[in-house]
Parts: sequence; C-alpha cells; structure tokens
Amino acid sequence: MSELFRNFLDELRAADELVDIRQPVDIRHISTLVDQSDKALLFHDVIGYDMPLLSGIIRTRQRTIMGMGCTEYSQIEKKLQRGIDNPIPPKYVETSPTKEVILTGEDIDLFRIPIPLSSIYDGGPMITAGIVMAKDPEYGINSGIYRFMVKEKGLTGIDLVTPNNMRLFAQRALERGEPLPISISIGNHPIEIMGAGYRAPIGVDEMAIAGGILGAPVELAMCETVDLPYLADSELVIEAEILPVGWTEPEGRFGEFTALMGGLHWNPNVRIKAIMHRRDAMYYALHMPWENTWLAAPTRYQAIRRALLTAGVQVKDINMTLGGRAFWHAVVSIKKQAGEGKNALLAALSVMDIKHVVVVDDDIDVFNGEEVEWAIATRVQGDRDVMIIPGARAKPLDPSLQITAPGQVPTGAKVGIDATIPEGIPHERYQRISYAYADTAKIDDYLAGKQDPAVATDPAKVKEAAAAIHALIEKTPLYYQEVAGRFSQYSFVTIARALGVMHESKQLWKTGEGKLCIRGSKFDAVQRTR
Repeated sequence: MSELFRNFLDELRAADELVDIRQPVDIRHISTLVDQSDKALLFHDVIGYDMPLLSGIIRTRQRTIMGMGCTEYSQIEKKLQRGIDNPIPPKYVETSPTKEVILTGEDIDLFRIPIPLSSIYDGGPMITAGIVMAKDPEYGINSGIYRFMVKEKGLTGIDLVTPNNMRLFAQRALERGEPLPISISIGNHPIEIMGAGYRAPIGVDEMAIAGGILGAPVELAMCETVDLPYLADSELVIEAEILPVGWTEPEGRFGEFTALMGGLHWNPNVRIKAIMHRRDAMYYALHMPWENTWLAAPTRYQAIRRALLTAGVQVKDINMTLGGRAFWHAVVSIKKQAGEGKNALLAALSVMDIKHVVVVDDDIDVFNGEEVEWAIATRVQGDRDVMIIPGARAKPLDPSLQITAPGQVPTGAKVGIDATIPEGIPHERYQRISYAYADTAKIDDYLAGKQDPAVATDPAKVKEAAAAIHALIEKTPLYYQEVAGRFSQYSFVTIARALGVMHESKQLWKTGEGKLCIRGSKFDAVQRTR
C-alpha cells in the first residue's frame, strides 16, 4: 500500500520544512506555537496523550506547492483541472494499517486523541482535518471536509451550516427519520484533502478527482461498523453517524478561515461508533486560517476560469485575494470585447460563495492592489459599472450577514465592479504616462559621469527647423516629443522656437489625440472634440 501522507512528511523534513519537537509540551500551548512557527511541527510528547500531534503542514504557500507536487503555485490549478477532466476511480484494498487498532463500545474515547483547542474563544476541541464520506441512496458517495466539536467521549457536533452536498445528504436522512452514517479519515495527503475540498457537482466522486490529480487511484478500504469506505492511507479513522435531530444543537464558536471568531452555530450531533488507527498513529490538526486558505484558492481559480470559458470570455489572469481570504474576493483580467466586462462579472459571481468580483482589462496586474484600485478610480462610473445581486447564496460564516433562525440558511448580496475601459471612450484617455529615452537615458550612467553631446543653439536655424518640421507633420502628425526626437540635430531650444513661430503664424494645429499637425490639413479636418 502506498504511504502518501508519511512520504510527504519525509519530503518536508528533507526540505527543512518540518520540525520534530520531542520534549513534553502542554496541548494548550500547541496552537499558538504552530501560529508562531515558520515550519510544520510534529509534537512527539503531548502531555497526557500517547499519540503525537502534527500541524501546519500546508500552512504556507511553499509547503502547499510541495504537497501538490508542483514547483509554482499557479501549477496547482492546472493539476486540479487535470484531475477534473481525467478522473481516476478509487481502488479498493482489503485492509490497511489504519485497522491495526480498532476501538468500539466502551473503548471509544475521543478524549484520548490529542485534539487541541485553537483560538481563545473556541467552544471546545475541534477535529479540523477530517475527510468525511457519506452515501445517499440516490446520489451515491460524497466526500468533503467538515469540522467536529468534541462534546463527549463518543459524541461530537458537525458543522453543516453551509449549503452543500453533505448537508443535503444529512437533510434527506433527517426527512427519512434515519441517521446518516459517515466515515472520518484523518492524516491524509494534501492531494486527497484538495480532492475532498473541491465542490464537485452532486453525484461526482471527489476521490476520483483526487486520483486524477495524483495520477493514480486513491486507495480506499471498508469500515468496520458502517457501510462506507475510508482513505486507506489514513493515520486515524472515526466511524460515526449524524443523528436525525436536525439543526438543533449548539456548536462552536471557532476561529474561522475569515480570521475572525465565528458565531455559535446550530447543527446536528454525531454519535461515534468506532475509532481505528495505526499503532504508531499521529493526529493531524489542520491549523486555521492559512492551512485552509492555500488549498482552497486553486479550487476557486478553476471554477471561475471554467465559468468564464463557458461564457466565452478570454481570461488573462485571476487573483483570489488574501484579503478576501481566498474565498470571497476575485479580481479577473480579461481580453475584452464589447460588453464582456458585464458578462465576465455575471459568470464569476455565479461561482460558489464568491461575494465581490472586480473585472479589469488585460493591461492591469490583478496581483497589484494599487493597479486594481487605479482601474476602479479611472474606469468606473457607479451607476453604470457596479452590479448588485441581492438574495444570492452566501457563506454563512460571513459576519456581515443578518442573523437567521437556527437551521435557516442565510442569503446575501453579491457585488460586481466592471473596471474595464468603457466602450466609446477615446483611446487616448487611457494612454499611460511614459517617458522618452527610457531605454537609453539611465540615471546610473549620469551619476557615474556620463555627458550628452552639446548641440549649439543657433537663432539663424529656427526658420530652417520650422520648414523641416512643417514638411514632416503635414504628412505625418507627431507628438511634440516625437518631433524633438526626429530633429535631434537641432537643440531643443531651436525646435521649441521653431514650433513657436509656426504657432504664431497660424500653421500649427492638433489632431484629436493631441499630435501636432498643420492647420487646414486632412488631419485637422478629422479632429475630434473631447
């Protein structure tokens, strides 16, 4: 059997991205130690527990890149797309090391697992990295990642406030008056975590997508007390069932991906039926918020890009911003044709729980906040370019949403800003400032003593220069700076005086874009007004 997870930990150690802490550590200190560390941490001696505790393995951009087998962050989206387009069904194996220890009945005790508290105001220890699998009679198996708050040695809550397939499965079981069996796999490779976290259409096997990303089947084995598979490579598996009590039990609070404390949620309870683990298992605690963010963002990139492709919009780049926690804010640059700014907004806003989208032209760097703000400042009229869609699906963890009754799913507003250059605006309004001779005039050269050759100023040559300039711009209008460059055999003072003479004699005029031309010429005739 492949050891994906442990092999990844070896890779982190070899790259000096994981540190083994072997001295005794109080579990109450672990979350803050992980938060302070620039490395993943494996605590071998957690006081009061026999099992080591691991955290922070995908807490940075670099470790996420390593986990996905990439060399650049942008490659992760491409690997995800490959997995979606070329899924590989899971492979079932007879057993796995996860079954070396099987606990049922009175031996079930969640308090023996080193599940840490995270934030100061958390409602209890939270299982944060469980890949949950459930089965619906009509839709088949679904995988996802959900948190579980430990309440008793054999009872947790499950956070199912967000509308998704797992919530639908639980709702359908509730309507049948039945518990929903689930398996919870803990200690898995980042590719398996990404596959489970991808919001696939109902009926699509997320583990087949993970296999497509991996390039090989994800190995599954069957549980002992529920008719469900688990990830065979797991360190620890919890077999359980979501009780048919509805969204009636208090769960939380918890420090969320928003970097804010979430509110108290009303959720179902979960009864534990068995715990299985390796003899030398380690417990993996996903550390909020960044371990959630780096793997979530590529799933949004992929979904937005696919939505825009379907809408026929050519995308240059996408940025799921860190300020938007890689969930809510997207900046999209497009190669725009008429009307596509609004089409792009509608397509991007349809994706998942994305809340705010800014669409810009392909001359704007979506990863440069100043450039994006500049595009909004110079290309947007609020009554024309801001789109508000009320009553849309929202992420319940958004603290700005109105408070709803227990079990009720809130809706919110989506906002789009079309910060592309409006149609019908003269091109010259959006010509950026640029400076002549930037390729040859270098400040370091002048600081080192460079001198330009002197050109004598000869008043007698003013008329000669004026005649030469007249002959040129009568055929080819030029900007003032272009004229100065074309006639570098004259001093700049001579050129300026020559143009002054032409203006005084009513010869000089401007084209619509501001180039110098001859009054009464064909270029004057087609001048545009502002």
